[in-house]
Amino acid sequence: MKMENKIKIHLADDHQVLIDGILAVLKTNSDFEVVGFSLNGEGLVDRVVRNKADILIMDINMPEKDGIQVLREMNEAGFPCKVIILSSYDDAKLIKEVIKLGASGYLTKQCAGENIIDAITTVAYGNQYFSDTIKDKIFNIYTGNHNDHNQALNTEDLISSITTRELEILKLISQERSGKYISDSLNISVNTVETHRKNLMKKLNVKSSVGLVIFAAKHNLITN
Repeated sequence: MKMENKIKIHLADDHQVLIDGILAVLKTNSDFEVVGFSLNGEGLVDRVVRNKADILIMDINMPEKDGIQVLREMNEAGFPCKVIILSSYDDAKLIKEVIKLGASGYLTKQCAGENIIDAITTVAYGNQYFSDTIKDKIFNIYTGNHNDHNQALNTEDLISSITTRELEILKLISQERSGKYISDSLNISVNTVETHRKNLMKKLNVKSSVGLVIFAAKHNLITN
């Protein structure tokens, strides 16, 4: 899909060879423009703002200031751009932490070459992106204990139980839309939106809206 404006990207990793590799991949897509790169986290947020980047692709383990510290600074700055984490680590606690701090995507370096373009495009359209190698791990983080009844239901049963209205709301939640936005878009009250959200969480056995997004992404329920 052709973008109306190029997606401006800033790369941050302490290995120049990896940055060069990503640059080579991104140059194959005319919708992308790399506006800068950094070899450490010091002053990264200021550079991203100065370069007017739409997306920051960032490693977690960097000198001077690591990715977690940068995400916290991004929070304080009101997130001037979206962040995709590119890391060698797939530890569940780390993944949960970066999602909590506002990252929109998470890729392992092993699959970056084949997934980076999809990740950028998905995040640019307001959705979250997680590589297949960690989707299951993330989903397990945000799912609660299944009760006896739900243990008897397979995934197809769960998906088929989602109503048309719930699916509409699920897609909008996955785009990080507010309750007010969803209310106005679907011409229903904010309270009704919240009721649907809670029903979805209970139905799909997840603990939060992030869990809903992961379930939807894992089972291909989200479309642009």
